[in-house]
Parts: sequence; structure tokens; C-alpha cells
Amino acid sequence: MKLFCLLLVSFFAAAYASSERAIAVAGAGGLLSDPEQQCVYTVYVRTGSIWKGGTDSAIGVTLLGSDGTGVRIADLEQWGGMMGAGHDYYERGNLDIFSGRGPCMERAPCWANVTSDGAGAHHGWYCNYVEVTATGPHMVLAGLLTRRK
Repeated sequence: MKLFCLLLVSFFAAAYASSERAIAVAGAGGLLSDPEQQCVYTVYVRTGSIWKGGTDSAIGVTLLGSDGTGVRIADLEQWGGMMGAGHDYYERGNLDIFSGRGPCMERAPCWANVTSDGAGAHHGWYCNYVEVTATGPHMVLAGLLTRRK
């Protein structure tokens, strides 16, 4: 149990230290980091509709697979905000969508930790849910679409 706690603390310390980058490798293990073979992650965040449920803080997410490896996105909006210029993210009732590329995880994400930097005048936040999809790298399939004569 002590080893598990130590590993968990080490993981979060490493994740915090890498917050300068938009997306970072979390945990230890063989993540595919070849730029040509990166995966696409799409994150859907629904803010609750309660009064003062929105926030002006930066929101991040760490995704881990069953093998303990994963990715950390320090600031979703900066990394892959899809809602257009001038959109106010994480406001009451919003469904905000973020998408970008990152190192492929060897296992499907099965654990997520959503974090707030606590900054801004409205730092409290009610997150209704977070949904994540991950797709593998695009591959060239030669001859797949050829016609028979």
C-alpha cells in the first residue's frame, strides 16, 4: 500500500512538473510518440446548469490505461478548443468539445482525473460529465478501394 501511494504521489508530481506542455506522457511505459503515428483524442465536457456552475479557470485532464500509462492535457482549451473564436468555455449548461493529437496509449483510457487551476474570478465549477474518445493513427491501406474489372 505504501508503494502504491508513493507511486501515485510520484505520478502527480511528474504530471504537475510537465504542465508547461499542452500534452504530456503520464506514467511509465511504452507510449507511441512518433509524430506520424499519434492518436486523436476528443474530450467532451458538460458543465452543469446550476447557478454559478461555470468557471474561468483552466481545466485539464489526465487519462490513464489499465497498465498505468497515459497522457496529461494541462489546459484543454489551449490544447484543442473546437468551439470557435470568442467562445466562453465552461459556462453554465455548455457542452464544450476539445480535440487534438497526442501519444497513443497502449491500453484504452479507463481512468480520468479532471483538474482546475483555480484561477480567475469564478474559480468554482460544477462539471456534469466528461466523455473521452481516442482513435488510433491513420494508416494508408493500399489497394483497398480499387475496382475489379
